[in-house]
Amino acid sequence: MPEQQIMDIAHKVESDIKIALLKRNMTQVELSHLIGEGPQQVNRAIKGDISPKARKIRLKIAKVLDL
Repeated sequence: MPEQQIMDIAHKVESDIKIALLKRNMTQVELSHLIGEGPQQVNRAIKGDISPKARKIRLKIAKVLDL
């Protein structure tokens, strides 16, 4: 997959998460407490970190936010 396409997908995921948080009037810190992860780890996952841990966090976020 071309790098630009990967970056576009990462930005879309980030936007979707931020919109879902706004709709729920929830902060990233509140989200981090809800899924049992640190706020910095959640932020990195939302920003598109590709580590296995960030992928697991994004799955937790998707489940909690119904994405």
